[in-house]
Amino acid sequence: MKLYESGENYLEAILILTKEKGYVRSIDLALKMNFSKPSISRAISKFKENNLVVVSQDGLIFLTESGREVAKKIYERHCFLYSCFKFLGVCDEVAKKDACRLEHAMSQETFEKLKEYFEPFIKNKKIKKIL
Repeated sequence: MKLYESGENYLEAILILTKEKGYVRSIDLALKMNFSKPSISRAISKFKENNLVVVSQDGLIFLTESGREVAKKIYERHCFLYSCFKFLGVCDEVAKKDACRLEHAMSQETFEKLKEYFEPFIKNKKIKKIL
């Protein structure tokens, strides 16, 4: 399944909610993402078909191993970019928005080069190491 930005955002939100609450229900996802419950249901159905999530009998949503890998990749990019932007002096609101946009658009090669470049700042704990 080719994931686009919206699909990556869903998986990232499931990962974040799982970390925050320990569980995720459709309503939690709808509230976090500001989407309707039918939109969430359609997305979850597609993710189930593509083995990215499973849903328990009581409606709890869990990432599969492959779903977790995608979500962690996007979340790592987001956190890293946000930390870099904050380090550079970008205001919080802009840093969050830009990190959210760029996390989906940049190539793995560019991301790896950025991490390599900022490694000294990560070692000095000026930029957070994520995951």
